[in-house]
Amino acid sequence: MAETNCPICNTVLIVKEVTPCMECGANEFERDHYQDHEYAEYEVYFQQKLIFYDFCKIDFSSYDATFFGFHPTKTLGISDWAYIRSVQDKELRNDKYCPNCQYRLSFLKFIYKCRQENSK
Repeated sequence: MAETNCPICNTVLIVKEVTPCMECGANEFERDHYQDHEYAEYEVYFQQKLIFYDFCKIDFSSYDATFFGFHPTKTLGISDWAYIRSVQDKELRNDKYCPNCQYRLSFLKFIYKCRQENSK
């Protein structure tokens, strides 16, 4: 965990206990019932791998595509992804977290890379 600042806003990252979901895993509400969810790993945009829980994989399509640097008309979601595996390890773990952006470092890196790749 060498990174000290958020790749998006440069805020100092903190270490936080999170669920396996790389999108909502730092959300306090989700931490209260994370064991009830199913988690899966996918290869998503630009050969990046992310773990989502059952709701987040479906809700991902509600993001504005421009948030990730895609064209505004791009439809986001699971139809673009390749399923890798079911995630059985549902234990909490530590990850860095941006208190400003409110995402885990793993998801912030995903956002950053999408923006970089889409700006080429």
